Amino acid sequence: MRASLGCGNPTALATLKPGEVVLDLGSSGGIDVLLSAKRVGPTGKAYGLDMTDEMLALANENKGKAGVKNVEFLKGEIEHIPLPNDSVDVIISNCVINLSADKDQVLREALRVLKPGGRFAVSDVVTRGEIPPQIRKSVLLWDGCIAGALEENEYRTKLASAGFENIEIEPTRIYRIEEAREFLCGQNIDVDAIAPQVDGKFMSAFVRAVKPELRS
Repeated sequence: MRASLGCGNPTALATLKPGEVVLDLGSSGGIDVLLSAKRVGPTGKAYGLDMTDEMLALANENKGKAGVKNVEFLKGEIEHIPLPNDSVDVIISNCVINLSADKDQVLREALRVLKPGGRFAVSDVVTRGEIPPQIRKSVLLWDGCIAGALEENEYRTKLASAGFENIEIEPTRIYRIEEAREFLCGQNIDVDAIAPQVDGKFMSAFVRAVKPELRS
């Protein structure tokens, strides 16, 4: 099944319950949606959102092979989610939000479609501490997935500004410069020179937050 590339396992992170409605932002080939659908069961539903016809076709092909009924794949952008307000219990995503050029809009949309008390539970790439722009550009040659990675405290700030609470960022994999040494040397980059400013500063993480409950 050609279904997913990413930086974590958001379905494990989300602690899904039977009967819940789940939305996967940037669902690609749909594997996380199909796994979510099985966990929420026939009384729940799993949506996948992707902007490309190719990925939507693949996702629907995988849906047919899996024989899962409580799944729907939607075409659209994560900055403009085609679902109504307060309609989703859980939002998941696998290494997609970091690639958006307007993360504030993504987070506002996520809050909008979540029900009060709904959970934001995504895997994403984040950075830790300051990284000079020229150093970030060098590392981009190694892995384009880090192109738009937010610094972890900036991520917290953006989530809070969107209206989320109970924000947590849990590193799951910290990238070491040795993993990129062979590739970067091939690009005529002095790895030893940039190592102190890069090593351990890029990481995959579980990002959790909650939409506030309605208060009387």
